[in-house]
Amino acid sequence: MSSQSASTPKANILVIDDTPENLNLLSAMLTEQGYKVRSVTKGSAGLRGAQAAPPDLILLDVNMPQMNGYEVCQELKANERTRDIPVIFISALGDVLDKVKAFAVGGVDYITKPFQLEEVLARIENHLTIRLLQKQLQAQNAQLQQEILERQQAEDKFAKAFRSSPNPIAIATLSEMRFIDVNPSFLKMSGYSLEEVIGYTAAELRLSQDDEAIAHIVQLLPETGSLYNQEFEFRTKTSEVKIVLLSIELIDLDGVQCALLIANDITARKHLENEFISLVSHELRTPLNSILGALDLLGTGQLGTLTEQGQKFLSIATSNTERLTRLVNDILDLERMKSGKIVMHKVKCNAADLIIQATEAMQAMADTSQVKLNTKPLSVELWADPDRLLQTLTNLLSNAIKFSEPGDTVWLSAELKSKGAFTPTLNTLLITVRDKGRGIPSDKLQIIFERFQQVDASDSRKKGGTGLGLAICRNIVQQHDGKIWAESFLGEGSIFYVQLPLELPNND
Repeated sequence: MSSQSASTPKANILVIDDTPENLNLLSAMLTEQGYKVRSVTKGSAGLRGAQAAPPDLILLDVNMPQMNGYEVCQELKANERTRDIPVIFISALGDVLDKVKAFAVGGVDYITKPFQLEEVLARIENHLTIRLLQKQLQAQNAQLQQEILERQQAEDKFAKAFRSSPNPIAIATLSEMRFIDVNPSFLKMSGYSLEEVIGYTAAELRLSQDDEAIAHIVQLLPETGSLYNQEFEFRTKTSEVKIVLLSIELIDLDGVQCALLIANDITARKHLENEFISLVSHELRTPLNSILGALDLLGTGQLGTLTEQGQKFLSIATSNTERLTRLVNDILDLERMKSGKIVMHKVKCNAADLIIQATEAMQAMADTSQVKLNTKPLSVELWADPDRLLQTLTNLLSNAIKFSEPGDTVWLSAELKSKGAFTPTLNTLLITVRDKGRGIPSDKLQIIFERFQQVDASDSRKKGGTGLGLAICRNIVQQHDGKIWAESFLGEGSIFYVQLPLELPNND
């Protein structure tokens, strides 16, 4: 006997035969081949042994006293513990009807005596293999059924949460962003019926004020996987504009990539916030100007000479007051723009003049920061508000200089674009501001144009920013029917793009 058969038997086989010679022969042959063998001479004893310790396979004689093989097999198949054990009949009976009866009571094979050892081994191995595959298949089926049950339970929970959620929720295909399902809260907020939404895109329903921004976010979903709490303007069926925080998650529905969109209507909160900001800003402006005037008076020495430490503290107080004043002015500026109280005074102007003026205005800051400005003006006529565009360019240059290291270069250039994706029928002017600074993370590229959004919360302290500059730039550009966006790679720098139409009034 091999060491393998002694330690790890290939299978456990029960032999039931009332002829001792057959039992001894089969036991010796199977043991030699590495099987563990149990032998009994009575059918009733075989039944008890099979139920006590179920074997992997049973070799069963037909003609036995008291209980023949057919009866034993029937008992085995009637018992849940032993019904799946493969039974091979070994009998001297060679009649076809005997074989048919053996298969009818549940046997898997029939070997006629006298048997060949090689044939018995081959059939045993064959049925053990089949039984092993059956067990594996049963295990896989059980696992699959469990997974199906768990998925069904998860889908039921999701469906219940989806329908009953107070937040508007929609599911759209990633490829075309066509709605395939929306919940009642979405319908209530939008004013549309289910039939008016399913199968349509947000652009076709004109739900968003900024379709391009959403399209850009959706394009990045396979990489980012999600977007959380991005502020957007939402237009209802009656053209009422609501402010929502939109979260988008990439999901898979039956092999189809989809976007799960969850909105949070913050319109009322936004109105209160805007009123509060406007009120506080107005109330702060007058006392801040008074404080700044008092600090300037102290700095002249008219009220007495300050010590060196006093001058240092005065400088800090003046710097912080000036920064707070800029913040208040930026808030008021942005609020007036958003409310339409600031009107763009558009005239015919030259892009080259604006680029040169912006460069000259920021040259002192660049020199102080030891940053080189590289400018490439382009002479082209624009119909725009020159003061507001100059404000945009100086703001972008200021940011680029702030986040550049000494010795770096900031580039300001312009070029013409004709019949692009943004304006398919009009020429456009593309202005770029490029730096070699630290860069902006991809998940921040959209939110940096929102109010009080910065790459690093400490930037407002380190760089002296208010967090409103880019929001003001976006508002100015949008009021010129233009577009502003950014591209960036961490550690390599950023590029800000301003794209403006070149259409002039018909009476010009």
